[in-house]
Amino acid sequence: MKSASAKWIKGLKAAAARFWRALGRGWHHVVARWRRSLQFRTVTATVLLTAFAFMGVGAFLSSQIAAGLYQDRVQQAEAESRQSLNQVQGIFESSSASDRATVTTMVSDTLKLLEGTASGTPRYYLLTPMRNAQNLYVATQSNTSITANVIPEGLSQAVISGTGQYRQPMSLPVGDRDVPAIAFGTQVNLPPGNTYALYLIYDLSSVQDTLDYIHRVLWIGGLLLLALTGGIVWLLTRAVVHPVSQAATAAEKLAAGQLEERLQVRGDDELARLGSSFNKMAGSLQEQITQLATLSEMQQRFVSDVSHELRTPLTTVRMAAEVLYDARDEFDPINARSAELLYNQVERFQALLADLLEISRFDAGAAVLDAEPTEILDVVRHAMDGAAPLAVTYGSSLELHTEVSECVVDMDPRRIDRILRNLIVNALEHGEGKPVEVLVAADDDAVAVAVRDHGIGMTAMEASRVFDRFWRADPARARTTGGSGLGLSIATEDARLHDGWLQAWGEPGAGSCFRLTLPRRRDSALTNSPLPLPPRMSAMADEPEPEPETMRTKKEEPSGADQS
Repeated sequence: MKSASAKWIKGLKAAAARFWRALGRGWHHVVARWRRSLQFRTVTATVLLTAFAFMGVGAFLSSQIAAGLYQDRVQQAEAESRQSLNQVQGIFESSSASDRATVTTMVSDTLKLLEGTASGTPRYYLLTPMRNAQNLYVATQSNTSITANVIPEGLSQAVISGTGQYRQPMSLPVGDRDVPAIAFGTQVNLPPGNTYALYLIYDLSSVQDTLDYIHRVLWIGGLLLLALTGGIVWLLTRAVVHPVSQAATAAEKLAAGQLEERLQVRGDDELARLGSSFNKMAGSLQEQITQLATLSEMQQRFVSDVSHELRTPLTTVRMAAEVLYDARDEFDPINARSAELLYNQVERFQALLADLLEISRFDAGAAVLDAEPTEILDVVRHAMDGAAPLAVTYGSSLELHTEVSECVVDMDPRRIDRILRNLIVNALEHGEGKPVEVLVAADDDAVAVAVRDHGIGMTAMEASRVFDRFWRADPARARTTGGSGLGLSIATEDARLHDGWLQAWGEPGAGSCFRLTLPRRRDSALTNSPLPLPPRMSAMADEPEPEPETMRTKKEEPSGADQS
């Protein structure tokens, strides 16, 4: 029994939990619909306000009707009861009956006069002796099952203590329910000198039935009025909101690139003028966007063609520069220095040309992602190894912070290595000799790699533009550092190929941070990053921060990393 009871209680709790969850979902759906739909808000507000107004008017009408019906019936009953009670009292007082049988017969015949009513309202009488009555000839009499216990205490006390006629509302038991009624009472004297209380009770259930019917009519009429009001408001608001909704849908399609989208215009009213203006605006935007797309396509084609056309002469010039560079020891100092400058600038020109070709592939949509499961920590360490000679040159240390022992990601290792090397090289160039930190964190869905320096930093505006092509924080500054100016743009495109994020943060004098976030699987989408921006060491784990893995290398020539 205990086991069955426990199961029943558990099932009841589960059902209650499901009910509350369903109620919560329904409430959230209504709230969301209220926030999104102007038509829903208008119809709902109108129906609610109409309902409140109807309830107020209905309550007022109901009270007035009830008071009118009640007063009308009470006045009729009072007039009838006064006449009937006076008539009966006069018969009792003028009667010459003195023995029990005669008195009993006289009383029965007289009380029959009280059974009918001219107003059509059921009427009952009750003749009951007063308290302390002795030697009664007539016992309690009534034309129904009413007893003295039904009479209100206030009315019975008034009849006992007074000689007039009194009235009081009461609840009359009829069958299995109580109905409203009103009772009138007075004293009458019967032989041999006993005083009786005579009551007339009027059944007002017909009045209550009439009032209930009026209430039903009011409720039904009110519900029909609410439905009709809601329908009218819905139709009217739909006539206004539907064209606006169509305009919003068309605007969303235009924003999505469907430039041929137009609105259907009917009539000459304000909404028709809105549709015409929208179509004119859409046509103008389509024309301008088409022109810009054509210009952009021509620009991309020009860059691609020029880049490809420059490869052959540049290769020849590079070969000649290498010959001169290798033979510089045989030249006089001026020619030797010229050979070195020529060689370095040709190398730089070749790097710029390689970046332009890569950007051209991205613009043409020809970039292909060669993704495979790869240990990202190996890629991070490889990028740090490649930038180690440059770190020595700038006097900075590279520090790897991670709580991850292994993390396999579906990615193109060549592109990710290019991104990381670009970020690390930029951090070293702008880190002013301070440590550069590389942080790695992962969860079940994503992995994040952040490169943090503590150098000159950048403003929020600069952080928002740092990924633009050829953009520099100080346009007047000579290009003594950095590469083609396309490195971060290429890194952004590489991250986008992986469906990842590449984000920047900076603060003048406090350094900057670049965070790369990648989904661990190709079929998943990013919703958050395992690392904050900028990252905090304490955010990587609840345990004490570990000693960083620091990479320090002896001074070597900087490697040819992709810089920007």
